[in-house]
Amino acid sequence: MNIVISAGPTREKIDAVRFLSNRSTGKMGYAIAAAAASLGHRVTLVSGPVTLPPPPGVTLRRVESAADMAAAMHETAPDGDVVIMAAAVADYRPVNPVANKMKKASGNLFLELERTEDILQSLGQAKRPGQLLVGFAAETDDLTANALGKLNRKNLDWIVANDVSRSDRGFGADTNAVTLFCHDGRRIDLPLADKTAIAKQILEYILP
Repeated sequence: MNIVISAGPTREKIDAVRFLSNRSTGKMGYAIAAAAASLGHRVTLVSGPVTLPPPPGVTLRRVESAADMAAAMHETAPDGDVVIMAAAVADYRPVNPVANKMKKASGNLFLELERTEDILQSLGQAKRPGQLLVGFAAETDDLTANALGKLNRKNLDWIVANDVSRSDRGFGADTNAVTLFCHDGRRIDLPLADKTAIAKQILEYILP
């Protein structure tokens, strides 16, 4: 089976030395990629900037910005039997990034931001018959409502939801606890465990 997975954050350039990003470390996406490869699947991992080593047996594509991530996913996803969008992609980017380092000036600095492409929604619109599309929902409140809304809006087969307001799970942690929601109404709660174990459990449930 051909599995395409995205992981990590994106960086949206402000100037030559500054960028907008988020707290994602890529650990969950990398763990899923490693677990899928260990099961004998052909795995392409599209990764934002992280400090993790490439999982064995995985084809790694490194990207930087949301636009880079979108281009790589649109290129690789059509051939995927399963597409898992675990990356934390920036929703906004600066309208006018500066080529050189901006110098400090008196007064406040205002950045105008514009929306980036909603990659998961684009993949949902382009999903071919038989292809399985899985999204992630990193939430700080109303976990179930937000996850189900995203599942339905974006034409997903599964969504993996987790509470990133807690220090023992989500961004940066080595452990996670997630809830899987399926388009057929199933809900599966996976209790706190290390991300390697969570990755294996996710694949046990979602893979056909």
